[in-house]
Amino acid sequence: MSVVEKSQKVDRILAVDDTKDNLILVQTILESEGYQIDLATDGKSALEYVEKSPPDLILLDVMMPGMDGYEVTDRIRKNPAIKIYIPILLITAFHESSVVDGLDAGADDFIRKPFDTDELLARVRSLLRLKRSLDEQDKMARQREDFVSRLTHDLRTPLVAADRMLGLFLEETFCKISPEMKQAISVMIRSNKNLMQMVNTLLEVSRMDAGKKTFNDDVCNLPEIIQEVVSELAPLTNEKNLNVTVDTSGLANNPTNPGVVMGDPLELRRVFNNLLGNAIKFTDTGGITIRISEQADNPKDKTWVIIAVEDTGYGIAPEDQAGIFERFRQGRNKRSGSGLGLHLSYRIAEAHGGNITVASELGKGSVFTVRLPKSIEETAEC
Repeated sequence: MSVVEKSQKVDRILAVDDTKDNLILVQTILESEGYQIDLATDGKSALEYVEKSPPDLILLDVMMPGMDGYEVTDRIRKNPAIKIYIPILLITAFHESSVVDGLDAGADDFIRKPFDTDELLARVRSLLRLKRSLDEQDKMARQREDFVSRLTHDLRTPLVAADRMLGLFLEETFCKISPEMKQAISVMIRSNKNLMQMVNTLLEVSRMDAGKKTFNDDVCNLPEIIQEVVSELAPLTNEKNLNVTVDTSGLANNPTNPGVVMGDPLELRRVFNNLLGNAIKFTDTGGITIRISEQADNPKDKTWVIIAVEDTGYGIAPEDQAGIFERFRQGRNKRSGSGLGLHLSYRIAEAHGGNITVASELGKGSVFTVRLPKSIEETAEC
Protein backbone atom coordinates (compact mmCIF):
# COMPACT_ATOMS: atom_id res chain seq x y z
CA MET A 1 0.00 0.00 0.00
CA SER A 2 1.44 3.39 -0.98
CA VAL A 3 1.97 6.39 1.27
CA VAL A 4 -0.72 8.25 -0.66
CA GLU A 5 -3.30 5.53 0.06
CA LYS A 6 -2.43 5.44 3.74
CA SER A 7 -2.64 9.17 4.37
CA GLN A 8 -5.44 9.86 1.81
CA LYS A 9 -3.63 13.05 0.86
CA VAL A 10 -0.47 13.85 -1.01
CA ASP A 11 2.16 15.23 1.36
CA ARG A 12 4.04 18.14 -0.19
CA ILE A 13 7.77 18.28 0.49
CA LEU A 14 10.10 21.14 -0.39
CA ALA A 15 13.71 20.08 -1.08
CA VAL A 16 16.32 22.85 -0.95
CA ASP A 17 19.87 22.33 -2.22
CA ASP A 18 22.26 24.36 -4.38
CA THR A 19 23.44 21.19 -6.16
CA LYS A 20 21.05 20.07 -8.89
CA ASP A 21 22.16 16.41 -8.82
CA ASN A 22 21.30 16.21 -5.11
CA LEU A 23 17.85 17.62 -5.78
CA ILE A 24 17.20 15.12 -8.56
CA LEU A 25 18.27 12.24 -6.29
CA VAL A 26 15.99 13.34 -3.43
CA GLN A 27 13.14 14.00 -5.87
CA THR A 28 13.46 10.53 -7.41
CA ILE A 29 13.49 8.76 -4.04
CA LEU A 30 10.54 10.64 -2.59
CA GLU A 31 8.35 10.73 -5.69
CA SER A 32 8.66 6.95 -5.92
CA GLU A 33 6.95 6.83 -2.50
CA GLY A 34 4.06 9.01 -3.66
CA TYR A 35 5.13 12.36 -2.26
CA GLN A 36 4.77 15.61 -4.18
CA ILE A 37 8.19 17.27 -4.40
CA ASP A 38 8.96 20.93 -5.07
CA LEU A 39 12.52 22.14 -5.53
CA ALA A 40 14.48 25.27 -4.60
CA THR A 41 18.14 25.94 -5.30
CA ASP A 42 18.86 28.64 -2.72
CA GLY A 43 17.66 29.98 0.61
CA LYS A 44 15.97 33.11 -0.76
CA SER A 45 13.72 31.24 -3.19
CA ALA A 46 12.96 28.67 -0.49
CA LEU A 47 11.76 31.39 1.90
CA GLU A 48 9.56 32.90 -0.81
CA TYR A 49 8.05 29.50 -1.59
CA VAL A 50 7.36 28.65 2.06
CA GLU A 51 5.65 31.97 2.71
CA LYS A 52 3.51 31.69 -0.43
CA SER A 53 2.60 27.98 -0.21
CA PRO A 54 3.73 26.28 3.04
CA PRO A 55 4.70 22.63 2.45
CA ASP A 56 4.20 19.73 4.85
CA LEU A 57 7.96 19.17 5.25
CA ILE A 58 11.22 20.87 4.28
CA LEU A 59 14.43 18.99 3.39
CA LEU A 60 17.11 21.63 3.70
CA ASP A 61 20.79 21.46 2.79
CA VAL A 62 23.01 23.12 5.39
CA MET A 63 25.90 24.32 3.24
CA MET A 64 24.57 26.72 0.61
CA PRO A 65 26.13 29.95 -0.71
CA GLY A 66 24.65 33.24 0.40
CA MET A 67 22.20 31.93 2.98
CA ASP A 68 22.96 28.61 4.67
CA GLY A 69 20.42 26.16 6.06
CA TYR A 70 20.75 27.46 9.61
CA GLU A 71 19.74 30.97 8.57
CA VAL A 72 16.88 29.70 6.42
CA THR A 73 15.59 27.65 9.35
CA ASP A 74 15.86 30.59 11.72
CA ARG A 75 13.99 32.90 9.35
CA ILE A 76 11.20 30.40 8.82
CA ARG A 77 10.70 29.94 12.55
CA LYS A 78 10.67 33.70 13.18
CA ASN A 79 8.41 34.63 10.24
CA PRO A 80 5.01 35.70 11.64
CA ALA A 81 3.43 35.26 8.21
CA ILE A 82 3.91 31.47 8.45
CA LYS A 83 1.01 30.47 10.68
CA ILE A 84 1.46 26.69 10.66
CA TYR A 85 4.31 24.54 11.93
CA ILE A 86 6.49 22.99 9.21
CA PRO A 87 8.99 20.26 10.20
CA ILE A 88 12.51 20.85 8.90
CA LEU A 89 15.05 18.07 8.16
CA LEU A 90 18.58 19.42 7.76
CA ILE A 91 20.96 17.57 5.40
CA THR A 92 24.74 18.03 5.33
CA ALA A 93 27.80 16.37 3.81
CA PHE A 94 30.19 17.74 6.42
CA HIS A 95 30.69 15.93 9.71
CA GLU A 96 31.90 19.09 11.39
CA SER A 97 28.54 20.78 10.83
CA SER A 98 26.97 21.50 14.15
CA VAL A 99 23.86 19.53 15.04
CA VAL A 100 23.41 21.84 18.00
CA ASP A 101 23.34 24.95 15.80
CA GLY A 102 20.72 23.40 13.55
CA LEU A 103 18.47 22.27 16.36
CA ASP A 104 18.84 25.61 18.15
CA ALA A 105 17.81 27.38 14.96
CA GLY A 106 14.57 25.38 14.99
CA ALA A 107 15.23 22.26 12.91
CA ASP A 108 13.47 19.05 13.91
CA ASP A 109 15.95 16.45 12.68
CA PHE A 110 19.37 16.04 11.06
CA ILE A 111 20.77 13.57 8.51
CA ARG A 112 24.24 13.34 6.93
CA LYS A 113 25.26 12.73 3.32
CA PRO A 114 25.67 10.25 1.80
CA PHE A 115 22.43 9.12 3.40
CA ASP A 116 20.87 5.69 3.31
CA THR A 117 17.60 5.71 1.36
CA ASP A 118 15.72 3.75 4.01
CA GLU A 119 16.96 6.09 6.73
CA LEU A 120 15.90 9.17 4.76
CA LEU A 121 12.42 7.72 4.17
CA ALA A 122 12.10 6.75 7.83
CA ARG A 123 12.98 10.25 8.96
CA VAL A 124 10.57 11.77 6.42
CA ARG A 125 7.74 9.51 7.62
CA SER A 126 8.53 10.36 11.25
CA LEU A 127 8.44 14.11 10.64
CA LEU A 128 5.25 13.88 8.60
CA ARG A 129 3.63 11.98 11.47
CA LEU A 130 4.73 14.83 13.73
CA LYS A 131 3.21 17.31 11.30
CA ARG A 132 -0.12 15.49 11.19
CA SER A 133 -0.20 15.20 14.98
CA LEU A 134 0.42 18.93 15.44
CA ASP A 135 -2.16 19.80 12.78
CA GLU A 136 -4.73 17.61 14.52
CA GLN A 137 -4.00 19.27 17.86
CA ASP A 138 -4.40 22.70 16.30
CA LYS A 139 -7.67 21.63 14.71
CA MET A 140 -9.02 20.34 18.02
CA ALA A 141 -7.91 23.52 19.78
CA ARG A 142 -9.72 25.67 17.21
CA GLN A 143 -12.85 23.54 17.54
CA ARG A 144 -12.71 23.84 21.33
CA GLU A 145 -12.23 27.60 21.16
CA ASP A 146 -15.11 27.91 18.68
CA PHE A 147 -17.34 25.81 20.93
CA VAL A 148 -16.53 27.87 24.02
CA SER A 149 -17.04 31.11 22.12
CA ARG A 150 -20.40 30.02 20.76
CA LEU A 151 -21.51 28.57 24.10
CA THR A 152 -20.68 31.68 26.10
CA HIS A 153 -22.26 33.91 23.48
CA ASP A 154 -25.47 31.85 23.52
CA LEU A 155 -25.55 31.80 27.33
CA ARG A 156 -25.50 35.60 27.50
CA THR A 157 -28.91 35.99 25.85
CA PRO A 158 -31.03 34.14 28.46
CA LEU A 159 -28.96 35.59 31.30
CA VAL A 160 -29.57 39.15 30.12
CA ALA A 161 -33.27 38.41 29.67
CA ALA A 162 -33.48 36.90 33.17
CA ASP A 163 -31.70 39.90 34.67
CA ARG A 164 -34.13 42.33 33.06
CA MET A 165 -37.17 40.31 34.11
CA LEU A 166 -35.97 39.99 37.70
CA GLY A 167 -35.39 43.73 37.75
CA LEU A 168 -38.98 44.32 36.68
CA PHE A 169 -40.23 42.01 39.43
CA LEU A 170 -38.14 43.85 42.01
CA GLU A 171 -39.55 47.19 40.84
CA GLU A 172 -43.10 45.75 41.24
CA THR A 173 -43.88 46.45 37.60
CA PHE A 174 -46.43 43.63 37.41
CA CYS A 175 -47.77 43.49 40.95
CA LYS A 176 -46.97 44.26 44.58
CA ILE A 177 -44.66 41.77 46.26
CA SER A 178 -43.79 41.11 49.88
CA PRO A 179 -40.49 42.19 51.47
CA GLU A 180 -39.52 38.54 51.76
CA MET A 181 -40.07 38.06 48.04
CA LYS A 182 -38.01 41.18 47.29
CA GLN A 183 -35.18 39.77 49.32
CA ALA A 184 -35.37 36.45 47.45
CA ILE A 185 -35.40 38.23 44.08
CA SER A 186 -32.38 40.29 45.13
CA VAL A 187 -30.48 37.08 45.85
CA MET A 188 -31.49 35.74 42.44
CA ILE A 189 -30.33 38.95 40.73
CA ARG A 190 -26.97 38.75 42.48
CA SER A 191 -26.51 35.11 41.52
CA ASN A 192 -27.48 35.89 37.93
CA LYS A 193 -24.96 38.73 37.79
CA ASN A 194 -22.24 36.44 39.16
CA LEU A 195 -23.04 33.90 36.46
CA MET A 196 -23.03 36.63 33.82
CA GLN A 197 -19.62 37.80 35.00
CA MET A 198 -18.32 34.23 34.81
CA VAL A 199 -19.65 33.84 31.26
CA ASN A 200 -18.13 37.17 30.21
CA THR A 201 -14.78 36.18 31.70
CA LEU A 202 -14.85 32.82 29.91
CA LEU A 203 -15.64 34.61 26.65
CA GLU A 204 -12.72 37.01 27.11
CA VAL A 205 -10.32 34.17 27.91
CA SER A 206 -11.53 32.32 24.82
CA ARG A 207 -10.90 35.39 22.66
CA MET A 208 -7.45 35.80 24.18
CA ASP A 209 -6.52 32.17 23.51
CA ALA A 210 -7.78 32.41 19.93
CA GLY A 211 -5.70 35.52 19.28
CA LYS A 212 -8.85 37.53 18.57
CA LYS A 213 -8.58 39.84 21.55
CA THR A 214 -7.76 43.43 20.64
CA PHE A 215 -6.61 46.17 23.01
CA ASN A 216 -7.10 49.89 22.58
CA ASP A 217 -4.19 52.20 23.26
CA ASP A 218 -5.25 55.21 25.28
CA VAL A 219 -3.97 57.42 28.07
CA CYS A 220 -5.18 56.03 31.39
CA ASN A 221 -5.21 57.72 34.77
CA LEU A 222 -5.01 54.70 37.06
CA PRO A 223 -5.87 56.53 40.34
CA GLU A 224 -9.13 57.72 38.77
CA ILE A 225 -9.95 54.30 37.31
CA ILE A 226 -9.30 52.63 40.67
CA GLN A 227 -11.41 55.19 42.53
CA GLU A 228 -14.27 54.52 40.11
CA VAL A 229 -13.96 50.77 40.71
CA VAL A 230 -14.02 51.37 44.49
CA SER A 231 -17.21 53.40 44.10
CA GLU A 232 -18.84 50.75 41.91
CA LEU A 233 -18.13 48.03 44.48
CA ALA A 234 -19.10 50.18 47.47
CA PRO A 235 -22.42 48.32 48.00
CA LEU A 236 -20.47 45.10 48.59
CA THR A 237 -18.00 46.69 51.01
CA ASN A 238 -20.80 48.48 52.87
CA GLU A 239 -22.71 45.23 53.22
CA LYS A 240 -19.69 43.63 54.93
CA ASN A 241 -18.72 46.80 56.84
CA LEU A 242 -15.30 46.82 55.22
CA ASN A 243 -13.25 49.97 54.86
CA VAL A 244 -11.47 50.50 51.53
CA THR A 245 -8.59 52.99 51.47
CA VAL A 246 -6.84 54.29 48.35
CA ASP A 247 -3.33 55.44 49.25
CA THR A 248 -1.68 57.62 46.59
CA SER A 249 1.15 58.94 48.75
CA GLY A 250 3.59 56.94 46.63
CA LEU A 251 2.86 59.30 43.73
CA ALA A 252 3.89 62.46 45.59
CA ASN A 253 7.24 62.67 43.80
CA ASN A 254 5.58 62.98 40.40
CA PRO A 255 3.12 65.91 40.49
CA THR A 256 2.76 66.24 36.70
CA ASN A 257 1.13 62.97 35.62
CA PRO A 258 1.02 60.62 38.61
CA GLY A 259 -0.10 57.05 37.92
CA VAL A 260 -0.73 57.58 34.21
CA VAL A 261 -0.02 54.78 31.71
CA MET A 262 -0.84 53.87 28.13
CA GLY A 263 -3.35 51.05 27.82
CA ASP A 264 -6.92 49.93 27.38
CA PRO A 265 -9.00 51.61 30.13
CA LEU A 266 -11.82 49.05 29.99
CA GLU A 267 -9.45 46.10 30.28
CA LEU A 268 -7.44 47.69 33.10
CA ARG A 269 -10.70 48.45 34.88
CA ARG A 270 -11.53 44.73 34.53
CA VAL A 271 -8.25 43.83 36.27
CA PHE A 272 -8.81 46.12 39.27
CA ASN A 273 -12.48 45.16 39.50
CA ASN A 274 -11.45 41.53 39.73
CA LEU A 275 -8.70 42.11 42.29
CA LEU A 276 -10.83 44.33 44.52
CA GLY A 277 -13.82 42.02 44.12
CA ASN A 278 -11.72 39.06 45.24
CA ALA A 279 -10.38 41.04 48.21
CA ILE A 280 -13.93 41.85 49.27
CA LYS A 281 -15.09 38.26 48.78
CA PHE A 282 -12.36 36.77 50.97
CA THR A 283 -12.31 39.44 53.69
CA ASP A 284 -14.84 39.41 56.53
CA THR A 285 -13.19 41.73 59.02
CA GLY A 286 -10.67 44.55 58.81
CA GLY A 287 -10.30 46.32 55.52
CA ILE A 288 -8.65 46.69 52.14
CA THR A 289 -5.90 49.12 51.17
CA ILE A 290 -5.00 49.96 47.58
CA ARG A 291 -1.57 51.56 47.34
CA ILE A 292 -0.52 53.31 44.13
CA SER A 293 3.11 54.27 43.61
CA GLU A 294 5.79 54.67 40.97
CA GLN A 295 9.21 53.08 40.85
CA ALA A 296 12.13 53.25 38.43
CA ASP A 297 14.43 50.24 38.06
CA ASN A 298 17.29 52.72 37.77
CA PRO A 299 17.53 56.39 36.72
CA LYS A 300 17.91 55.53 33.04
CA ASP A 301 15.39 52.67 32.89
CA LYS A 302 11.61 52.75 32.52
CA THR A 303 9.33 53.76 35.35
CA TRP A 304 6.65 51.40 36.62
CA VAL A 305 3.28 52.24 38.10
CA ILE A 306 2.69 49.81 40.95
CA ILE A 307 -0.76 49.06 42.35
CA ALA A 308 -0.91 46.85 45.45
CA VAL A 309 -4.30 45.54 46.62
CA GLU A 310 -3.88 44.45 50.23
CA ASP A 311 -6.59 42.77 52.30
CA THR A 312 -6.95 41.30 55.79
CA GLY A 313 -8.77 38.20 54.61
CA TYR A 314 -8.21 34.47 54.84
CA GLY A 315 -4.93 34.40 52.94
CA ILE A 316 -3.70 31.81 50.45
CA ALA A 317 -1.81 28.63 51.26
CA PRO A 318 1.81 28.57 49.99
CA GLU A 319 1.14 25.52 47.79
CA ASP A 320 -1.70 27.39 46.04
CA GLN A 321 0.21 30.59 45.34
CA ALA A 322 2.55 29.21 42.64
CA GLY A 323 -0.23 28.37 40.19
CA ILE A 324 -2.82 30.91 41.24
CA PHE A 325 -2.80 32.67 37.85
CA GLU A 326 -3.24 29.48 35.85
CA ARG A 327 -6.49 28.92 34.02
CA PHE A 328 -9.19 27.14 36.06
CA ARG A 329 -6.90 27.00 39.09
CA GLN A 330 -9.30 27.28 42.02
CA GLY A 331 -8.27 27.96 45.58
CA ARG A 332 -9.25 25.72 48.46
CA ASN A 333 -11.51 28.29 50.05
CA LYS A 334 -15.18 27.43 49.64
CA ARG A 335 -15.79 30.91 48.21
CA SER A 336 -13.36 30.37 45.34
CA GLY A 337 -14.81 30.99 41.91
CA SER A 338 -14.14 29.48 38.49
CA GLY A 339 -10.41 30.16 38.53
CA LEU A 340 -10.62 32.33 35.41
CA GLY A 341 -10.67 35.85 36.84
CA LEU A 342 -7.07 35.95 38.01
CA HIS A 343 -5.90 34.16 34.87
CA LEU A 344 -7.58 36.77 32.66
CA SER A 345 -6.28 39.62 34.82
CA TYR A 346 -2.73 38.33 34.49
CA ARG A 347 -3.08 37.97 30.73
CA ILE A 348 -4.35 41.55 30.47
CA ALA A 349 -1.48 42.90 32.58
CA GLU A 350 0.97 40.86 30.49
CA ALA A 351 -0.51 42.26 27.27
CA HIS A 352 0.18 45.74 28.66
CA GLY A 353 3.84 44.87 29.25
CA GLY A 354 3.37 44.28 32.96
CA ASN A 355 2.60 41.50 35.41
CA ILE A 356 0.81 40.58 38.62
CA THR A 357 2.39 38.95 41.66
CA VAL A 358 0.95 37.68 44.93
CA ALA A 359 2.21 37.54 48.51
CA SER A 360 0.01 35.97 51.14
CA GLU A 361 -0.05 34.36 54.56
CA LEU A 362 -2.86 32.20 55.88
CA GLY A 363 -4.98 34.01 58.42
CA LYS A 364 -3.33 37.38 57.75
CA GLY A 365 -4.43 38.34 54.25
CA SER A 366 -3.02 38.77 50.75
CA VAL A 367 -1.35 41.40 48.60
CA PHE A 368 -1.82 41.33 44.83
CA THR A 369 0.61 43.68 43.10
CA VAL A 370 0.14 44.93 39.55
CA ARG A 371 3.14 46.43 37.72
CA LEU A 372 2.49 48.42 34.53
CA PRO A 373 5.07 50.35 32.49
CA LYS A 374 4.74 54.12 32.51
CA SER A 375 5.38 55.20 28.91
CA ILE A 376 4.01 58.72 28.45
CA GLU A 377 5.03 62.21 29.46
CA GLU A 378 1.83 64.23 29.09
CA THR A 379 -0.80 64.56 31.77
CA ALA A 380 -4.12 63.22 30.55
CA GLU A 381 -7.14 61.19 31.55
CA CYS A 382 -9.05 58.32 30.05
